[in-house]
Amino acid sequence: MLLDELGTLVARHARADGTCAIENVLLGREESYSPAAGLTGTAMVLMAQGAKRCALGEHVYEYSAGQYLVTSMTLPVTGGFTDATPERPGLGLCLLLQPSDIAEIMLQAAPGTFPQDDTASPAITVSDASDEFLDAAVRLLRLLDQPRDREMLAPLIKREILWRLITSEQGATVRQIGLADSKLSQIARAVRWIRDNYREPFRVDDLAALIGMSTSAFYRNFQAITRMSPIQFQKKIRLHEARLLLAAHPKNIAQIAYLVGYDSPSQFSREYRRLFGTPPSQDAVQLTAHTADEMD
Repeated sequence: MLLDELGTLVARHARADGTCAIENVLLGREESYSPAAGLTGTAMVLMAQGAKRCALGEHVYEYSAGQYLVTSMTLPVTGGFTDATPERPGLGLCLLLQPSDIAEIMLQAAPGTFPQDDTASPAITVSDASDEFLDAAVRLLRLLDQPRDREMLAPLIKREILWRLITSEQGATVRQIGLADSKLSQIARAVRWIRDNYREPFRVDDLAALIGMSTSAFYRNFQAITRMSPIQFQKKIRLHEARLLLAAHPKNIAQIAYLVGYDSPSQFSREYRRLFGTPPSQDAVQLTAHTADEMD
């Protein structure tokens, strides 16, 4: 079966850092349940074995072998493989999605191929992979054992996978990645602004004006795409940045709280624990120990 072969190929070629010999393709293998908080990229993740859970705000997305998840922008999420064991590890393939590649395919498609829908689509979607989709994914990973053919054929098969994504039932989310004037593109500009200026307070009215939307339309579309309000999004970004700083400076909790935009260290600790499940002081110890283990 295609899914069995996909799992075999991922298991054989997965590396500790996730990379492989095909550009913009990552392979994941996990042998235990390891939930983690982090930032997504713009990507498609296809499950070959096991199941994963991804939480964005109050929304939880679950997908298992034969299903895929698409994220259309960088978002603060929590998740991981949910039933992985050494005997049956979680296995998955990730394709990083490039807006220019999607735009090129859409421009070359016949007029009228895609519906004209200006509705903002959620930034995360889950769908079943068709046999044609799985077949393309398997053929792509077979090239890892065929170095002579890889350079020529891998771009063609990745293009086929993009076409399957663009024309799938969740294609509206993928298509918006390639549209410079889409609602997703406008909200993505706001997301980038928040990420670049996460320390600074802001008014929703001002950010809406910056990207050329009315306040009501901006708030509605931002929440529809990211599943959280702009202020909640900024809070998540602040806490993720704080965690990165804690790994390098585990004893400077109060200073880190201030650096990421909090006036109250106690509020910072409460919100940090709510997101990551442990207070910053305890998490700092765990992060330091994990870093030390990786260096050994």
